[in-house]
Amino acid sequence: MKKWICVIAFVLLVSCSIFAQQDMTKVGVIDTARVYQTYFRDSAGIRNYETKRTEFQAEVDKRTAELKELQQKKVNYEKAGETSAALKLEAEITTKTDFLTEYTRVKQVELESLKSKLADSDSFYDTLYTVIENIAESEGLSLILSLQQANAILWYSPSVDITDKVIDRLANY
Repeated sequence: MKKWICVIAFVLLVSCSIFAQQDMTKVGVIDTARVYQTYFRDSAGIRNYETKRTEFQAEVDKRTAELKELQQKKVNYEKAGETSAALKLEAEITTKTDFLTEYTRVKQVELESLKSKLADSDSFYDTLYTVIENIAESEGLSLILSLQQANAILWYSPSVDITDKVIDRLANY
């Protein structure tokens, strides 16, 4: 009986030691969009982007108000029976609507280009990857996933999110 207890104890000891030696993969996640937004919030590039975005929106609002005003005039002409004036306004409305649509498309492309250039800053990503690497190594993480590729991440525990740590380190870098 003692022999069996010793064998079972030995097997348990060996099993525990083998289990303890196995590397458990620890995973972390990071919201790179939030890091980017926080890190670059006060940069000249972001201010330039925000200024252009605000100017673009103001112009769209102005032209939209103008189109609404023309639309109202057209309705008034139609009610008054002034068909030729209403038709002229309809042509003007169509022209201005087409212009606004094209203007919006061009400005959206311009803003996306600016945003893309900001996001592709090599020095930023070099620093970001260095900080991520340091945090991962110091916390024993084997893998860091980006939340921007959310189609691959179905769920994660907030305990593996290193976004705030990365932002803090970038601020002090």
